[in-house]
Amino acid sequence: MAATILVVEDESSIQELLKLSLKQAGHAVWQALNADEASNLVRKELPDLILLDWMLPGKNGIEFAQQLRNDKRTRDIPIIMLTARTEESDKITGLEIGADDYITKPFSPREVVARIKAVLRRRAPQTTEDSIEIEGLKLDPTSYRVFGNEMELELGPTEFRLLHFLMSHQERVYSRTQLLDRVWGDHIVVEERTVDVHIRRLRLALERTGHDHLIQTVRGAGYRFSAT
Repeated sequence: MAATILVVEDESSIQELLKLSLKQAGHAVWQALNADEASNLVRKELPDLILLDWMLPGKNGIEFAQQLRNDKRTRDIPIIMLTARTEESDKITGLEIGADDYITKPFSPREVVARIKAVLRRRAPQTTEDSIEIEGLKLDPTSYRVFGNEMELELGPTEFRLLHFLMSHQERVYSRTQLLDRVWGDHIVVEERTVDVHIRRLRLALERTGHDHLIQTVRGAGYRFSAT
């Protein structure tokens, strides 16, 4: 499944190399030459991952990463730092401010794509193409199909995205607001009760194979996917 990658890099040649490589890997690419441009993009819509150069004009990558981590809205966005700095102390600094990975220049585009896949699998599994199977309920993002005990279930597109997200983050409780941000997108304005409507539809679809109990309501908190 394609992810949206924000590349924050002031060297145009590296920007274009990354853009080409990421698009060939099936990702959507946003581009920014500095932290201010990146901030404007993130303010409108959240990317799935940020490739962030350390040495940027104006506010540097470390400062921008700290800004992202200190903001409740952006603190969970995966960040991979790009830099020519190779000292161990620099790598530690990047990781300590919350970067998920650290790639030194010069780099192989294939390595970048592989590192992105690894970080997304760990931090945002709903953006990968890996199928998920829990308690006989199987979701395949590639074919966009869901099976319960090998019986195919009919889900609408929103219910599919909702189930994919919850199955990718099982045992974690998400509020209605968080689900709106993660599943619908924080740039979409809809009422919180919309989540309840789609949860009911999802449970109804899962009833056919007895998997509706996996979608649990946590009173006063939200919803979670749990096999326990």
